[in-house]
Amino acid sequence: MLAYIIRRLLLIIPTLFGIMIINFAIIQTAPGGPVEQIIAKIQGTAVEATARVTGGGGELAQGGFDSQQRLGQSGGFESKYRGARGLSPELIAEIEKMVGFDKPVHIQFINMIGNYATFDFGDSFFQDRKVVDLVLDKLPVSISLGLWTTLLIYLISIPLGIRKAVKDGSRFDVWTSGVIIFGNAVPSFLFAILLIVLFAGGSYWNWFPLRGLVSENWSELSLINQVLDYFWHLALPLISLVIGSFAGLTMLTKNSFLDQINQQYVVTARAKGLAEKQVLYGHVFRNGMLIVIAGFPSAFIGILFTGALLIEVIFSLDGIGLLGFEAALNRDYPVMFGTLFFFSLIGLLLNLVGDLAYVVVDPRIDFESREV
Repeated sequence: MLAYIIRRLLLIIPTLFGIMIINFAIIQTAPGGPVEQIIAKIQGTAVEATARVTGGGGELAQGGFDSQQRLGQSGGFESKYRGARGLSPELIAEIEKMVGFDKPVHIQFINMIGNYATFDFGDSFFQDRKVVDLVLDKLPVSISLGLWTTLLIYLISIPLGIRKAVKDGSRFDVWTSGVIIFGNAVPSFLFAILLIVLFAGGSYWNWFPLRGLVSENWSELSLINQVLDYFWHLALPLISLVIGSFAGLTMLTKNSFLDQINQQYVVTARAKGLAEKQVLYGHVFRNGMLIVIAGFPSAFIGILFTGALLIEVIFSLDGIGLLGFEAALNRDYPVMFGTLFFFSLIGLLLNLVGDLAYVVVDPRIDFESREV
């Protein structure tokens, strides 16, 4: 098993490289890059925007650029950037140098990968902070949503799916199917709005907060009150995400167990006089759970980085999903590629965790005898 884990960890390196080069190539074809974004801000609000966009400490901010003079220079200058009319070639060159666009594309990629190898993800173009600091600031929110949502979904869906398989066709199966249909039909963000209207001061009760992961005085609270405050803020977001996500896993569990219950080995076990619980949890469980475990990494990644995006916006939770979305809108390339790197790395590691979980559920699986 150790040799298999080492091989999988080593395989992460070329996989990450492939992911980054493909996305880098795609991004190069997208219109409206960071240079255009900075030009638009300069053209829109002149000197003040220039200082803000470049973080106040960058090369473009020094001395204010003397922008009032430069904006009018070289009116006939033809630039490859949209909206650059009226800006001097020197100013455009300084902007390109600041964002690293003064080098050929392949050199930009090589420099980026070289920096990533030392976990240097650079600085945000528009927030004047290191990408690592931004990600680390947002990560607790997204990790909290992702971990607790995934845990709750599995704690609800697996027992419910097994029960539905055992009681297939019964009243219990029918009415729980109605709940599942509701969960499939109502998107998480719409259910979140309903919860706000009902329980967060929208129109009825004001029982839950609407902003942040903890209260402003959280550091002053006792340990027990800190934990209660934390879950008080997470209650509505978690309910919204669980309602919108548990249905698929429940049906996957039910169908997986139904398939196993109808296998010949189950009939044989029952014929030997084994109790129903022994048959279900001694024989069917480990086989039925394999497909459920296989979906864990993708489920966690989906909840962590995509499913929670609108929930973060609705409940004012400043997480990594929102960070990546805003970076894409602003063409903040260091943040875009930095978050992509984190997403991909976590996803690849979770795939390995999913494989190892196979062994926990069914020790008969031997990864040492197979190639990666």
